[in-house]
Amino acid sequence: MRSNAIRAAFVAMLGFGIAAATAQTYPSKPIRLINPLGTGGSAEALARTIAKGLSDNLGQPVVVETKSGATGTIGADYVAKSPPDGYTLLYGVTGTNSIAPSLYRKLPYDPEKDLAAISIAFSGPNVLIVNPGLNVKSIQELIALAKSTPGSINFASAGNGSMSHLNGELFKVIAGIDILHVPYKGSGGVVPDLLSGRVQMTFEPAGSVTQLIRAGRVLPLAVTTPQRSPQLPDVPTMVELGLPRMVSAVWGGLFAPGGTPRPILERIAEAAARAARDPAYRKLAASFAMEAVSFTPDQFQAFVKEEITRYGEVVRRLGLSID
Repeated sequence: MRSNAIRAAFVAMLGFGIAAATAQTYPSKPIRLINPLGTGGSAEALARTIAKGLSDNLGQPVVVETKSGATGTIGADYVAKSPPDGYTLLYGVTGTNSIAPSLYRKLPYDPEKDLAAISIAFSGPNVLIVNPGLNVKSIQELIALAKSTPGSINFASAGNGSMSHLNGELFKVIAGIDILHVPYKGSGGVVPDLLSGRVQMTFEPAGSVTQLIRAGRVLPLAVTTPQRSPQLPDVPTMVELGLPRMVSAVWGGLFAPGGTPRPILERIAEAAARAARDPAYRKLAASFAMEAVSFTPDQFQAFVKEEITRYGEVVRRLGLSID
């Protein structure tokens, strides 16, 4: 019995020593960062921002590759099945790592087991925007109008189960109103149709509509983060307006395949933290209405678990599922 315990302890020490030695030489070649959400959008731009920050602090090129499809789950699955050596990482977002576990009946990866959390990189608010022609100037006026004319107001989303859809449904429940959901196939058509008046309201990441807000083409009623956005300082929060449960954030972070040695995860997390403290990097993140932030792997893992629980409750309440 004692010899078995000694042997097990020796094997564990040997494994730790190998992992530590690997981390000391990591990285020794370029790293791939998988963007799961398509080209040309804010996700790709933010992925390239964190890639540069990592490259500057790790001393190796970090190359962004796009593997999109199925609301980001194709790219996430690709990383989950990659070698756990730290050379293939995922730029994961709310949809791929918080919503997908509850939405998909047969998700090909387990976000908590098959993807190792490294660090959050960016966080920012969603903003509820309306077409000015709706003639409401505040959340209170919007709720009053919706209650006086049930089913007459519609809200657009990027599709069933998208973050904009879940935010709209959560708003319906919390505000006690009846508004009609209009799902789109992706986010591309939402804002143009909001501008034309075809749809009347939507929840969008603040970074994608800040210029439209400043130009007066859409009217912002509230942001969904607990604090106001520095880019939209005059827009109140849902919490301020008496809707404390209406809280959500747009975020993006770094993940590695499950089983990646802990010292490598910590090495990448340290590089991400150094990037987040760089003034130029923070300024670039702010241009997307995002804040540059960082977590330890344990903090990020706990955060993702809380997000999965929160969005899972909304998905189950709505009875949503995708095969």
